[in-house]
Amino acid sequence: MSLQPLLHDLVPMVSAPTSVLCGADGQIRASGVQGVFHADARVLSEAVLRVDGREPEAIGHAPAGAGSITFVAVVRGLGDPIADPTVQLDRRRHVGPGALIEEIEIVSGADRPVSATVTLDLAVDLAAMETVRSGGSGEALPAERSGDRLIFRRGPVSVTVTASDGGLERGSGTRLRWDITLAPRGRVFFHWELTVTDAGGVVHPPARREPEWSRLRVHSADHRLTRLVDRSLDDLAALRLTDGADTFLGAGVPWFLTLFGRDSLWAARMLLPLGTDLAAGTLRVLARRQGTRVDDSTGEAPGKIMHELRRDEHVLTEANLRLPAVYYGTIDATPLWISLLHDAWRWGHPAAEIEALLPNLDAALGWLADHADPDGDGFLEYLDTTGHGLANQGWKDSGDAVRFADGRIAEPPIALAEVQGYAYRAALDAAALLDAFGRPGGDRWRGYATAMADRFRAKFWVPGGYPALALDRHKAPVDSLTSNIGHLLGTGLLSAGEEDEVAAALTAGIMSGGYGLRTMSAADRGYGPLSYHCGSVWTHDTAIVAAGLVRAGFRAEAATLIDGLLAAAEAFGFRLPELHAGHGRDELSRPMPYPAACHPQAWSAAAAILLVQAELGLQPDVPGGTVRVRPWRPIEASGLRIAGHPVEIAMDGTVTGLPAGLSVEQ
Repeated sequence: MSLQPLLHDLVPMVSAPTSVLCGADGQIRASGVQGVFHADARVLSEAVLRVDGREPEAIGHAPAGAGSITFVAVVRGLGDPIADPTVQLDRRRHVGPGALIEEIEIVSGADRPVSATVTLDLAVDLAAMETVRSGGSGEALPAERSGDRLIFRRGPVSVTVTASDGGLERGSGTRLRWDITLAPRGRVFFHWELTVTDAGGVVHPPARREPEWSRLRVHSADHRLTRLVDRSLDDLAALRLTDGADTFLGAGVPWFLTLFGRDSLWAARMLLPLGTDLAAGTLRVLARRQGTRVDDSTGEAPGKIMHELRRDEHVLTEANLRLPAVYYGTIDATPLWISLLHDAWRWGHPAAEIEALLPNLDAALGWLADHADPDGDGFLEYLDTTGHGLANQGWKDSGDAVRFADGRIAEPPIALAEVQGYAYRAALDAAALLDAFGRPGGDRWRGYATAMADRFRAKFWVPGGYPALALDRHKAPVDSLTSNIGHLLGTGLLSAGEEDEVAAALTAGIMSGGYGLRTMSAADRGYGPLSYHCGSVWTHDTAIVAAGLVRAGFRAEAATLIDGLLAAAEAFGFRLPELHAGHGRDELSRPMPYPAACHPQAWSAAAAILLVQAELGLQPDVPGGTVRVRPWRPIEASGLRIAGHPVEIAMDGTVTGLPAGLSVEQ
């Protein structure tokens, strides 16, 4: 049986659509998921460096942003015959879109001359991403020799390797070689480079180097938040992609470095405090791929927002998944698209650009009215009819994610709790947009929202005093206690009393006793701290719930979740992964990684900005002429952007830089 490779102990680098995963020693070994990836192909599967036939001994590595790392090693056996190592080897690795450059420096502190042979063994298999993810690999390709270059080709992808100082000329096959001599206390430099040409790519690096958002500067009483923001912004800048026209964020390294509807929408929404351009680009990219027909094989329906974009059909044999290149198997991307359009407008995005997307809003509302509720019970639900698509199509999309409290897996069709909240919010957001731009339908969608709240209250509440995770095919409430219900906070779907009950349920120790919010209660039979969706802690999920708690007035409860995430951030070097294990603080003194978690991940990195927004209590309504600011923790921030203007918020809540016509509510 093939197993998905583990990622937790690998060192990532990224400059989308190119990423690198290697060992902590800098070596890229022919095992697991190590390698250089470009979009959906592994363009380098091995790069092992040796000095006189022995691997250097690593002592550490130091990142410089998301795309540069220096790996430091010592070469014992060379130099002076003393206990201290006298020869140091540094590998300064830089990754850019379609390129990797490695500069190698060897420094001698010895009193005698040093001579050695340095070799670098390379391999290229051009394995498809899904092959690697399933635990497989490809056959190493032969290299074509072309002057001072090695070239590897398959289909539309070609990989070229060059080397300095005669390294290639004196090599054979795919081994590079440098013969070096260092004078006492001397040093030597050489380098090699890999470039990728991909004629079949569906995503590309953006044309502009600078991100579409401003650089946030945070001063907080908790230094961990400041460091998390700085690291997250570096990662986000490296995850930018384009379809050739607009920029969006690739979901994450290594499996998801492409357009994902839900992930890209959430990440753009979290970054709204830094400007609206990324949101606008994400909205347009997805609008161009909005569904136009009913196609059960892809999940497409008129007005529906897509889930995932790939170069080719995406096949994961072990998981029984065969997803088309453009796949629409998501229940929540469409309402999230509607709410992002509304929120970008509220943050002050130019009205003309919002208005240009109103036909797509009409189409999305058409999907909500005509296709989201196949059985007509008033709830959004999903069912994979192909047998090889995603069985679950909310953000918890693993096959065992929807379980009853006794551990039974719910039978589809499934109506998820948080999705009803998204639909409720989307209906009100759409109504506000329709009214503001003089279009009909506002009253209809406000009525839809009211009816949704009534139905939800009647069907979803369980005896434990909280909403069910979902309704199953028999309309039975799936009664496990999960983080999903936290997404309802602050949406307006719940009454004040119901929000009290949800807040109390989520901040009990069985949910928030670890390093963030568990996806499932530790008291439920399906719980496991290393379960992907039934007990682990997801960064974006915890941040969304914390922000909802703040909007609903539960600041102390939000602080518990934020502090848990910041403790995790410190443990993970301030790069929060896709998810981490759900062990409690009473079990372990530090969080454990989920071993297959992606990192960096767009919505995990963007969650840092949402935490800042939550602590500032920042809620703008530019069309309404107001900006609400209610800081509740010691924090100040500059680099915020509202209606295109740079804004600063001081510790006391004073706001400077707002454009004329906006007033502050505190």
